[in-house]
Amino acid sequence: MSIDIRAMRQEDVETCGRICYEAFKEINERHNFRPDFPSVEAATQLTQALFASPEVFSVAAEADGRVVGSNHLWEYDEIRAVGPITIDLGAQAKGTGRKLMEAVIERGKDARGVRLVQDSFNRASLSLYAGLGFDVKEPLVLIEGEPKGDLPAGVEVRPVREEDYDACTELSRKTHGFARTNELKNTPPFLTSFVAVRGGRVVAYSSAPHFWALNHAVAETEEDMRAVLTGAASLGDGRPLSLLLPTRQTDLFRWCLKKGMRVVKPMTLMAMGEYQEPRTCFLPSVGY
Repeated sequence: MSIDIRAMRQEDVETCGRICYEAFKEINERHNFRPDFPSVEAATQLTQALFASPEVFSVAAEADGRVVGSNHLWEYDEIRAVGPITIDLGAQAKGTGRKLMEAVIERGKDARGVRLVQDSFNRASLSLYAGLGFDVKEPLVLIEGEPKGDLPAGVEVRPVREEDYDACTELSRKTHGFARTNELKNTPPFLTSFVAVRGGRVVAYSSAPHFWALNHAVAETEEDMRAVLTGAASLGDGRPLSLLLPTRQTDLFRWCLKKGMRVVKPMTLMAMGEYQEPRTCFLPSVGY
């Protein structure tokens, strides 16, 4: 089977959305995990949003005139993020994934770094990414629930405002060495980002704590991270938080479990290029 990689087109979106849904459903259910997307429509909506964004590079794989997969490179900020990469069930294990990854790696070769998150139980993707040059950096868990409780004295949690972005930029730079401001600003309007404010200063933010794939968070201290998560849960109209949690942050992990949050599945953060060990408490998105 001859595979050609080309720019994604509008007419590809529906097919790529269906492939995305079916591919993640199959790999998750094969390992007794729930599907990442509740429906074909949800996966297609995400594919459409990525394709339509001028800050996302989207490619499709074509075999014999038929679209059999797609991949995306998020280019919002200094560090690039890969995904989702998905391949038609009938075209897997035939080199399609490697070609789709090579296309986005070539695109991101001049960036400071490229990162991704993959399902730890997916041996094929873990091996592919490692073989292409990505290094394992963090063991993660997808964890969900509603951490109820009172905020620390003197801390307010509220939705992010325009005037908060500079402080969020500084927090990200202090933690990671780079900013994620454009990504934060481009959080879809149906998701709410939150900040924790103490002594008139933003000490933590979380970009989309009710949707793990687009959420990332940083905080000056673990107490500040607990505060922004507790506040977001109380302001979430009964929706559970859904987060990627680095399990090396053992105290935060135990706190989440004590608060009734439950692990959904294990995942892995991988990076190519520049990587600085995070200096303060953080949560990655599905990109990084």
